[in-house]
Amino acid sequence: MEIKYVSTTCPYCGTGCGFNLVVRDGRVFDVAHWQRAPVNGGKLCPKGRYAHEFINSPDRLTKPLIKKDGEFVETTWDEAYDLIAEKFGSYNPDEIACLSSARTSNEENYLMQKFARVVLKTPHVDHCARLCHASTVAGLAAVFGSGAMTNSIKDIADSKCVFVLGSNTFEQHPLIGRSIIRAKENGGKVIVADPRYTPTARQADLYMPFISGTDVAILNGLMQEIIKNGREDKEFIQRRTKDFENLKVAVMKDDYSLENVSKVSGTPVESLRTAAEWIATADVATLIYSMGITQHTVGVDNVKSTANLMMLTGNLGKPGAGVNPLRGQNNVQGACDMGALPNVYSGYQKVTDEAAQKKMKEMWGVEDIAEGKVGYTVTEMVNILAESPGELKAMYIMGENPMLSDPDLSHVEEGLKNLEFLVVQDIFMTETAELADVVLPAACYAEKDGTQTNTERRVQRWKKAQDPPGEAKPDWQILCELGSKLGYPEQFAFESPEAIFDEVAAVTPSYHGMSYARLDPDGLHWPCPTEEHPGTPILHRETFAMPDGLGVFSPIEWKPPAEVPDAEYPFVLTTGRTIWQWHTGTMTRRSWSLEKEAPIGWIEINPEDAKQLGIKDEEVVRASTRRGSVDIPAKVTPEIIKGVMFIPFHYKEHPANRLTHNALDPIAKIPEFKACAVKVEKIPEEA
Repeated sequence: MEIKYVSTTCPYCGTGCGFNLVVRDGRVFDVAHWQRAPVNGGKLCPKGRYAHEFINSPDRLTKPLIKKDGEFVETTWDEAYDLIAEKFGSYNPDEIACLSSARTSNEENYLMQKFARVVLKTPHVDHCARLCHASTVAGLAAVFGSGAMTNSIKDIADSKCVFVLGSNTFEQHPLIGRSIIRAKENGGKVIVADPRYTPTARQADLYMPFISGTDVAILNGLMQEIIKNGREDKEFIQRRTKDFENLKVAVMKDDYSLENVSKVSGTPVESLRTAAEWIATADVATLIYSMGITQHTVGVDNVKSTANLMMLTGNLGKPGAGVNPLRGQNNVQGACDMGALPNVYSGYQKVTDEAAQKKMKEMWGVEDIAEGKVGYTVTEMVNILAESPGELKAMYIMGENPMLSDPDLSHVEEGLKNLEFLVVQDIFMTETAELADVVLPAACYAEKDGTQTNTERRVQRWKKAQDPPGEAKPDWQILCELGSKLGYPEQFAFESPEAIFDEVAAVTPSYHGMSYARLDPDGLHWPCPTEEHPGTPILHRETFAMPDGLGVFSPIEWKPPAEVPDAEYPFVLTTGRTIWQWHTGTMTRRSWSLEKEAPIGWIEINPEDAKQLGIKDEEVVRASTRRGSVDIPAKVTPEIIKGVMFIPFHYKEHPANRLTHNALDPIAKIPEFKACAVKVEKIPEEA
């Protein structure tokens, strides 16, 4: 019996924790602590601790499948590739769309966008950042010139005031929660604003309840209070920013007095006043947010407002400060960096820029790539499929499950069923794969080498611990074989992920100085422009990444959500995660240690609302919106404010996204998962 330990990084949230996979006779059977892991120092949350349990699940996909007469039949790789090549070859570039994946490596995301643009010539490539942090990329890039977390996870411990807004950090990113506790132990104040009294809120020195969708009003109110008391950082504003007077005109309106903000948000005036004082007077303050900020029709406005507050108080470019969006999935930062987006190549080089187009053609050794226009986002793809059948005809989906992750699932299903040809590449038969014409079995994180980029921009190694099951292959290998099959053998001649990464570094300015040798063992933060550069844990130390080096204040007015409560649908519904499950449950629900802790969904209801509705704790109720209904157990709890209800979105038996709607932020095209109108009723007894 041979036992070995393989150090790698976690496949779940964006924290980027490291651990050892324990391998016995060539098969992973446990996770062990990796004490020197750079992000987590050996500590793990439950998902990381049990990240081995789904790897050898008996229902892993092991052979290519083709749907014939409505049923999947096993086939060979050659037959699957022949069919895909024939079908993709029969469509015009604008009729094909590709979805890449925040669950796969940097190398694989880079190859998917290259495959789309070089082989298929389509500009329509996107991934699930559209559903979580597209607003961050757009909003922070407009303000700072870079759409990423400004500081490191370690930095948070140095903060003297941690403002957590729209993030249940202790469940979503537990090991980042440790840095918040360290800040508190070092004398820092912790403020948490959330409609729910979450495990994160319980750690706060100041908890501020508020109604989902009122973030801009709260942030403007805080800024008005800071300016009224002369607590803005005048020197920082003068030296490092512009357009402050425009911001001041907006936030000093009577609409954003603390009294009026309190009426809109439900947050007590004294809490708002205290928060403003703590943030403005702290030696150094940091703002942490997640999808509670981004998943709105005003997601970009929300993000810009967080940046406004931190610039106003001079909290950028130094340890313990910053605007720090916490990325939801393990490689959502990397997938964006790699250009798995419709508007940019890797390194955020714009597809509409002729110089960038020319550079990519030369680097890729081709005369023709997808035309230099912005393609469709995933949310636009679904709308076009459902509302304009025939405009998009074929899709290639790698490691995404829109049949549970996207808003208004009936709309999504209608759209996907309108496709003429669908290829899904995944590790399990997901709800989306069930609709496919061809299913390709992929390797999971433990079965391949590669890199991923965590929420703090740290690029780290994934390392292979076992072979994939059956005939399954790494995503990068499948893409290379398909690229060759479709006529581009030289462009997809890679024999290893390391060779792919070398090309990534060559074409991506922020990764130029990186190599596999340099990434072991601690990784590197981008930007890392040269081989001698140590990486950049803290962005914007002296200047912002704008042409003139200045951060841009943005006057933002509060707007209500696209759908607000009314007489028929009188409550606000918001969605989110639990510590025990992850996203669409494809992996965690096959991990028995996690599944037993939270095997079913629920809807949280305030006791006053429950009493008014005649609903008891654990009673199965019917939650309905204008999109559909879900029968789901009630969790009657004072830990959610009156008038707001919450459903975790992991459960296919109680799919929260059957209820959410696909109203989009006009810039980021992100859906408003965090606020829609809902009614909850007792289920009529059958006669």
